[in-house]
Amino acid sequence: MTAENAGALLPQDLISLTGVLKVCDMETVVLGAHHKRAAIDSEVVGDSVFCHIETDFSFRGRFAIPSDWCLLGCLRDAKNASGCAGTPISSGTAFTVFPGSVSEFVFGADSRAIIMLVPLQRLKQKFARLVHPELEIPARLLAMFSLAGSQLGTTLSANFEKVHQHLFRDSRTADSVSLVEKELDTLLENHLLAGLSAQSDDRPQCSRGRRAHYQIVQRAEIYMRENMRRVIYLDELCKAAGVSERALRYAFDDLLGLSPNRYLSMLRLCTAFRALAVADASRRSVKSVALSCGLWDLSRFADHYRHTFGELPRDTLMRAPPAEMSPPSAAREMAYG
Repeated sequence: MTAENAGALLPQDLISLTGVLKVCDMETVVLGAHHKRAAIDSEVVGDSVFCHIETDFSFRGRFAIPSDWCLLGCLRDAKNASGCAGTPISSGTAFTVFPGSVSEFVFGADSRAIIMLVPLQRLKQKFARLVHPELEIPARLLAMFSLAGSQLGTTLSANFEKVHQHLFRDSRTADSVSLVEKELDTLLENHLLAGLSAQSDDRPQCSRGRRAHYQIVQRAEIYMRENMRRVIYLDELCKAAGVSERALRYAFDDLLGLSPNRYLSMLRLCTAFRALAVADASRRSVKSVALSCGLWDLSRFADHYRHTFGELPRDTLMRAPPAEMSPPSAAREMAYG
């Protein structure tokens, strides 16, 4: 997004959302078939990447951080059932994602997040200077915490907004670039201090029932992905998840606001979109991509695809693959291997 459009909701596709994390390979599934608009700003500052994302639609994402990076940020507006690995999260929640595991989240419609990707070594060095040079970073304490419970949290919230203002709202000068780099270093320090000092009441909690729902959805989705090329029946999903049909439907509705079959349909469409967006049109066809995703009725597929993404499958295929999208990375292999 160009500077003059910063903050404006514009038509976006899933590849734009995927590419905003730069070093990660994120897969997304939209949770509703309607045209999507988003404000996506991304800027490289020194050795870090600073991003701002705002959407008017809900989607679910999965990604893994490469071994030498970490991700930190905050949700400025978290609406309509936003969550992380089944844990509900609200506005004013800060988070830290370390390498070594898959992160899954739901980003609700009309939500806004500010994200910063930094080299893991930089975070470790900052932690060593602030706390102790020989201690490991306590990832659990930094995972998620509220910004509203302390002065440190309030300061950190202001830091995020200030950097966002300088990068995407103010005019750019040589002095301002240097200022932003200093502000990012301060943000990193305050993020560590706020997370380490947060109390148990400042951390989002996941109830036993919601955790069980997350595990049900996770098992069902794994089965969907492993068998996407063929027809999948509801009783198969129940067996894979180890629950009754009623329990399966309730878990999907609670976490995603969709039925299992509806989510499967959106998963197929979004997988097809991703494949078409990065495919070589001289080597792959719309038909081959559709069939690989279990979309056998090509006419119906084209109608649903256009309703969801605002263009025909062939239009997506004929566009040149975006520069920020690379071949499947080690992070993606770890996440979905």
